[in-house]
Amino acid sequence: MTLHLAVALDGAGWHPAAWRETHSDVFSARHWAALVTEAERGLLDFVTIEDALGLQSTLPDGPDDRTGQVRGRFDAVLLAARLAPLTSRIGLVPTATTTHTEPFHVAIGIATLDHVSGGRAGWRAQISARSSEARHFGRRQFPPLDQVLNRPGGADLSGDPHVRDLFAEAADAVEVARRLWDSWEDDAEIRDVATGRFIDRDKLHYADFAGRFFSVKGPSITPRPPQGQPVVTALAHSRLPYEFAAGSADVVYVTPHSDEQARAVVEEVRELSDSIKIFADLVVFLGEDAAWRKARLDELDGAELASDAAIFTGTAGELADVLLEWHRAGIQGFRLRPGALPYDLERITRDLTAELRGHGVFRSAYEAATLRGLLGLPRPASRYAEVS
Repeated sequence: MTLHLAVALDGAGWHPAAWRETHSDVFSARHWAALVTEAERGLLDFVTIEDALGLQSTLPDGPDDRTGQVRGRFDAVLLAARLAPLTSRIGLVPTATTTHTEPFHVAIGIATLDHVSGGRAGWRAQISARSSEARHFGRRQFPPLDQVLNRPGGADLSGDPHVRDLFAEAADAVEVARRLWDSWEDDAEIRDVATGRFIDRDKLHYADFAGRFFSVKGPSITPRPPQGQPVVTALAHSRLPYEFAAGSADVVYVTPHSDEQARAVVEEVRELSDSIKIFADLVVFLGEDAAWRKARLDELDGAELASDAAIFTGTAGELADVLLEWHRAGIQGFRLRPGALPYDLERITRDLTAELRGHGVFRSAYEAATLRGLLGLPRPASRYAEVS
């Protein structure tokens, strides 16, 4: 019984006041290099890097006036490419939106990351529903998200036609990327000096995708990634994003708040896909003084921390017990969101992993060189090679 473990990295940590306790510059390569090398030292499967098309905000749509919280991020794909040479085994999974961005650009960015990391790239595909973000591009007009949330159904947006369109577009974007990754066969680059042929043109293929949202000819300008298909992941809270993840992703992050909820979520996702890997998200504050540290950060921020994911405060041993219980409910892995960096990350990599290893459910060494290998996912053949 093997348990997969990942961490979600964002600025100074997932508590909005965490920056007030760190001495690191969140806009420095050194900060990010220290985090990802620590995660690899702990033998974690992968790290995700948060990103969005707008500034962080406490409002549903648009910037707020708060100056006491971190605002601003690096481009996640570019940052992951910078971090890749500093690591050798851990997976790197940046966030890139499927809205307002061209899937061709995302596909070659993730393919490039897979090449420079030696086969450790993933992609967290994410929609952008905010009208404030749409205004950055000026090509589309979206209804304000707070108005959408106030429609019948409230926070459940599954029935909203605007949101359904965004997920349909996301599914097309992932399909375009997957076709582009396959558009070069593995041996298309031949470098035959004698004949002067660098590539075998017969082994480059048109993607020929024509859909409601995109029309993409291809082929890609980047050779086929080392993994064939980099790992696609998605965060999902309800039926519509579950459907998107089941049809488009290799890994889904879900947000139960108890082992009973975990079991119900697993059952619902498994009705849609029997092959997708199911990870649960938790925000974690670890250590004997975890509750005190969180309460202090809440006080500094002026509000108690709220999250879509369950918030855990306690020791690494207590967290290990929770993870094992959820694992028995069908959760295959966990994406932990450290409350404050680097402290809670170090408690994950040094204390929690030791606890899990003591239970015989976590690795003592990396057993594969690629992210697909770490997750137990086979390397797929190019769809075009199969029919050529």
